[in-house]
Formats: sequence, C-alpha cells, structure tokens
Amino acid sequence: MNLEEYFARTCYKGSLEKQDLETLTDIFQHHIRAVPFENLSIHCGEKITLELEQVYNKIVRRKRGGWCMENNQLLGWVLKRLGYDTSFLGAYVFNPHQNAYATIMTHLLVKVVIDGKAYIVDGGFGVSYQMWQPMELVSGKDQPQAPGIFRFTEKNAIWYLEKVRRKQHIPNQNFSNSDLLEKKECRKVYMFSLEPRTVEDFHFQCTYLQTSPDSLFTKKSICTLQTTNGFRALIGWTLTETTYNYKENMDLVEFITLEDEEVEKTLKEKFNITLDRKLVPINVKGFYTI
Repeated sequence: MNLEEYFARTCYKGSLEKQDLETLTDIFQHHIRAVPFENLSIHCGEKITLELEQVYNKIVRRKRGGWCMENNQLLGWVLKRLGYDTSFLGAYVFNPHQNAYATIMTHLLVKVVIDGKAYIVDGGFGVSYQMWQPMELVSGKDQPQAPGIFRFTEKNAIWYLEKVRRKQHIPNQNFSNSDLLEKKECRKVYMFSLEPRTVEDFHFQCTYLQTSPDSLFTKKSICTLQTTNGFRALIGWTLTETTYNYKENMDLVEFITLEDEEVEKTLKEKFNITLDRKLVPINVKGFYTI
C-alpha cells in the first residue's frame, strides 16, 4: 500500500506537501471521478470486507469501486498519510420511501479539520447526492456546488444534510415517471453526530447490507461515477447519464435500457470496471433515486 499507487489510480498529479482546502478539494475530486460508488460484488457472488488492505487492493490494484465504508475508509487513510487531521463519523441515511431516517448507522463519513475549521468529506454516496467539494461543517449555510445546493442544519447536537436540486429534463419520456427519478426539489440525505467512529463500528452493518433481503444493496445492482459535468449510473439494466445545469437551472437526464449482453461492455467503457465474476443485474423497485 503506497500513496503513489493510489494517486496513479486517481490520476492526481498535484501537491502532496500542502494540507490546505484547495489541495484537499483537488484530491477529493480526482477520487470521485476515478473510483465508482458501486456494490457489484454483492451481485457477483463476492464478499465485501472492510480490511483496509483488501479495500486498497480492490480499489487501487483491481481498479474497482466500492460503497461508503470502502471509499471513505481509503480516502481517510490517504488524507491521514498526507498529514491531514482526519476522523471518521457515522450517519443514518434518509429513506424517502418510508419518509424516515434509517435506524441503523450505515454510512461512514470523513471529517477533516483545517486551520480550526471542520469539513465533511464524503466520497461514498454516489448519484446526484455526491458532494463535489468538502463541505464546511456549519449550520444553516447554503453551500452551492455543481450538483446543486447542499446545506447542513444542526439541532440538539445532531447534524442533517439536505440537497436542493435543479429542474430535470428527460428526453426519453418513457422514463419520465421512473421510480429512479427524485420527484422532490429538496431532499434529505442523512443525519449524523460528531462522535468519532472507527471502522470496527461498521462491521455488523457491512454484513447486514450485503445479506439482508431488506437491504437496498441486495435489491439493486448499482454502479455510479461522477464526471466533469455530471454523473453516470448503471442501476440494474438502466443506464443514466446526467449533465448538470446544461440549461439555466436545468439538468439533463438521459436514460437507456441495456440488454444483458451490453452490461459488461458498458461497465468497461463507461466506468472502467472489469469484473472477475459474472454480474447478475437486479433492480427491485424501492427507494433509490438519482
């Protein structure tokens, strides 16, 4: 495990000496544009583990992606090695289908402190809720980014993240009522406290999320990757490509339904992923919106 190999994976060629916000943002953006948010292992008969060396081998050497517990653990390791003041936090993801936050802490975040200011760095959420810049941990402040307007609010030591999106233009009207489309303009994302966590706090969740029939991740095969102007996502057989702000206050969302034989080729061409085992795509209707 070494930093040079990781940065070759993300194509980052900037400074490794500065521990400032600009450098952090640059490293972060290279990560989210190179490393997909994906759960394909579950649907290939592979087990997801949280051992750092195995996460490193999967993402860096095998050029795969991962979910939050993999992506953010690796990102946290990189930042700590570079000298950043980092710690892990745990979040409860909002389920729009149930209109409630999860009762299990399933989302791992990275907190970074620079010159006395705290920032949240989250490289493991995917689709349109993936932040593109570290977010300052301050309550009630709109923080506009390319994906939309993100905002933290704090109440009784609990922090809440929400996002306001633009209008959406869907050229293929067959998908205008897709359950993958987020209908609300303002969407709750997750809530968390500032209690420091360790990777060990997520071992139960890691097993639960890849085995429980109630888990989103057993119901949907997901692979998403941020681009320079939006993101792409393959959910089951449905490929979406989103372009942010292609017109004033309007995102372009394009849908294509793939045939079985097109899935493997699309993963290679659109996400730079080659799987060792056969993927069995799945997309059971339920909460997961783009």
